[in-house]
Amino acid sequence: MVVNLPVDMRVPFGIGSRAMRRRLLKSKIHGATVTDASVEYEGSITIDRDLMEAADFVEYEKVHVWDITNGQRLMTYVIEGEGGSGVIAMNGAAARLIGKGDKLIIGTYADYDEKEVSSFTVRKIFLDANNQIKKV
Repeated sequence: MVVNLPVDMRVPFGIGSRAMRRRLLKSKIHGATVTDASVEYEGSITIDRDLMEAADFVEYEKVHVWDITNGQRLMTYVIEGEGGSGVIAMNGAAARLIGKGDKLIIGTYADYDEKEVSSFTVRKIFLDANNQIKKV
């Protein structure tokens, strides 16, 4: 059964309203290799500045980290690492879940209105084994 809900312009939020926003994957780094994991560090993930720029990540932005190697999933924030270094380092408690050599997907989300959704595309950065960009 299909239900067509009318768009009620008097309703400020909700299904069918103009104010509705959707949270979509904004960008991701795919196939990153963890270069370091340090429990004795303030929690976060350190990412090479060049990779951050390519993926449109900013320092202290919330990221989701999905470990391809062991299935762990977590959220943390980004710390900028040296550009060109290829650094992807797990810091603090996250280093107990994700270790050196693990393969990761790192993603960020953003909220978009219905008009933006229709022209939206995810920024995807694919890395080689040395954390260098092989495909955008």
